[in-house]
This record gives sequence, structure tokens and C-alpha cells, in this order.
Amino acid sequence: MAHSNLEQRLGGSAILRYGFSVAAVAAALGLSLIIRAYGFRDVELPLFTLAIAIVTWYAGGGPSALAVVLSATSFNYFFVDPVYTLYVSVGDIPYFLIFLVWALTIAVFAAVRRRAERDLLQARDNLQAANKELESFAYSVSHDLRAPLRHIAGYAELLRRRASSVLDEKSHHFLDTILESSKRMGVMIDDLLAFSRIGRAETNKTVVRLDQLVDEVVAELRQDVSGRDITWKIARLPECYGDRAMLRVALVNLISNAVKFTRTRKPAEIEVGCIDGERNDVEIFVKDNGAGFDMQYQNKLFGVFQRLHLTEEFEGTGIGLATVQRVIHRHGGTVRAEGAVDRGATFYVSLPKV
Repeated sequence: MAHSNLEQRLGGSAILRYGFSVAAVAAALGLSLIIRAYGFRDVELPLFTLAIAIVTWYAGGGPSALAVVLSATSFNYFFVDPVYTLYVSVGDIPYFLIFLVWALTIAVFAAVRRRAERDLLQARDNLQAANKELESFAYSVSHDLRAPLRHIAGYAELLRRRASSVLDEKSHHFLDTILESSKRMGVMIDDLLAFSRIGRAETNKTVVRLDQLVDEVVAELRQDVSGRDITWKIARLPECYGDRAMLRVALVNLISNAVKFTRTRKPAEIEVGCIDGERNDVEIFVKDNGAGFDMQYQNKLFGVFQRLHLTEEFEGTGIGLATVQRVIHRHGGTVRAEGAVDRGATFYVSLPKV
């Protein structure tokens, strides 16, 4: 912030930029004379080159050239024998030239690095703007699709009711397909809207008791799978620092995925635990003995609409894990997964400690 503010102030006025150059060289000269008065030698070269680098970084090429000229003149006048003159003896020419070359080298490298930093910042800003535009577009499109989709489903249902007696079996099948596809598309739109809201919403970070949050999620999911044989292993979980509502969304997606992909297992085993290391974060894992996945496709797991299983096998829209990743990234954490086909999967998320 301070770096950006100083650059903006100097960039708006040539007088300020060149004045900053003079002031930086004057400060380097003053420090050199003070330190030299206390008996220390050969400190002027690092101080002058530091002043040149600072001027190049904050003020640009013209002030940098002025800083090189002023530094070379001051160095010659105050520190090269005979002092207090601009005379350069033959013996001092190599020493003076070394200083000049070194100063120019520092200025060039500082200018190149500053230019590279500006390009990177510009690229980052452009990428952020593009992401925001893409999110706004996805949100708007998804929101606007809801009304016509409701019309399609509603009129298809009305048609089936009013013309049920005159439609043959194949026509009924067509209408059922329309209604089922509309319902699935509605779920996809809702998930896409939820995914977009995660990126647009502000985080309200507080201390979150993860064990309490997991208990809530598991209790809610148990009502939907009351007839299944599921063995739950819930370890004692620590507190973390984050947005409770967003973290709940992430845990719902992870644990419901484990419930879904263990549908063919009897008994199904779902474990929620943590790896609390020496770092400043805590790693939570959700493990199951379900269908698993091939590790060579793990880079697709967290992409939007990316699925590794057929819809006929396991329902879903392919947005759940993308939402998990977005939530965890907004908390400064990371997400990873391990698994094998028919041997279950384990998902790890890292969160900052309290």
C-alpha cells in the first residue's frame, strides 16, 4: 500500500520525481559523511547505489539518470583524492569508472525489475477483471435462465395432465424426458448460482468450532440416509478461523459426496478427522470406502462441471467440489484428494488455525 501510494504521488509530477532524486542522493551523501566522520570507510558506494536503486524503482528513468550523475559528482567531490574538487587523477580513474559502471548497472537492473513488476501487476489486474466479468456473466445468465426453464417445465406438466388420455406411451416418455431434463438443468443452475455467490460474497471470519459444524452436517445427512448401513467415524476436531456459513457449504459438499459414492457399499464407512501439525493451519480430511477415482484424473476433480462418473451411476452436477475449492481458497487454504478406483477416496482441506 505504501509502495503504491508513493509511486502514485511521484508519478503525478515531474518536479516531485526529480526532487525525490535529489533528496535521495543528498540523504546518501549525508549518511556517508556522518559515518565517515566516525572512522568508517568505504560506505559511500553502497549508500549511493542504494539511493540510485530507490530512485529508479519509484521515480523512473529520468530521475534515475539524474541520481547517477549526482552520485558520481558527489562521490568524486567528497571521496576521491584530491577531495573537494572535481579533478580526477589518472590513478583514480579506474576506481571512479568502477563506481560509475556499478551505479549504471544497479539502475538498469532496478528499471528492468520494476518494468517486470508492472507487467505482472497489470496481468494480474486484467485477470482479476476478466474473472469478475466471467462470474457476473455466469451469474446473470444462470439467473435469467430460471424463468424460461420454469415455463418449459410448467407447460410440459400441464400438457401431460390435459392430454394424458390422448397421448400414447412414447409421447408420455417424451414428456417425462422433458420434465426430467428441466429438473436436472434447474439443479445445475441453482448450483452454478451458489458457486457464483461464493466468489462474490464477503467473508465474515470468526472462530469456528469444526466438531460442532461437522456434527450439524452429519445429523442433517443422516435423516436422508436413515435406511442405509453407514459406519461414521468422527474424530475430535479443533477450532479454526473462517466464515462459518461458507465452511458449512464446503463440509456439506464433501460429506454428502462421501455418502453418495458409498451407496454400493455395505457397510459404508465415512471418516472425518484432522491432521494437526506444527504449521499455522489445520488439515481436515473426509475419507470413504466408496467408488473412488483414478488418480491420473485428479486435476479434473475440482473443475466446474467436471465429472469422473456417469450420471446414471451417481447423480450430481459437477459443481460441488469446485465450490469446496473456491471456499477453501478464499480462506487461504488448499484442497487435495487421494483415491483409487473401487477403493475409496480421501479429500483434504487446510484451514488457518485460531
